[in-house]
Amino acid sequence: MESRRGPLKSAVPSNIVSPVRRCSRTACGRPAVATLTYVYADSTAVLGPLATYAEPHCYDLCAEHSERLTAPRGWEVVRLTDGSAPARPSGDDLEALANAVREAARPQERAAGGGGNGARGADPGEGGRRGHLRVLRSPEP
Repeated sequence: MESRRGPLKSAVPSNIVSPVRRCSRTACGRPAVATLTYVYADSTAVLGPLATYAEPHCYDLCAEHSERLTAPRGWEVVRLTDGSAPARPSGDDLEALANAVREAARPQERAAGGGGNGARGADPGEGGRRGHLRVLRSPEP
């Protein structure tokens, strides 16, 4: 299309517009990784994976802002995962890890049923020894 002054040009040069969606927070230019949607009827804020399309009433957030997200008082935050991000360890995962460490630290003679010197000759307050750790009995009143 032409005007009297010549060919019509775009108001924004195309080399400045980035195809990467940015965080919606003011003064944050980091790439968006999650989309925040408010469900006003349920007083719920839903934070999920980055939406396929930018919606007018959704907010794209970077990793930092999505981690620090808090909802208004009385509202619930629902965090949806897309399955591609590694899950944070749960209490069961940490307990399983602690049990594996204890098992690995157990002396081989005891684990195989051998006598070993165990707690013999040890301090009377000491209940047993596992690797580099000691089990202490609580002092009797």
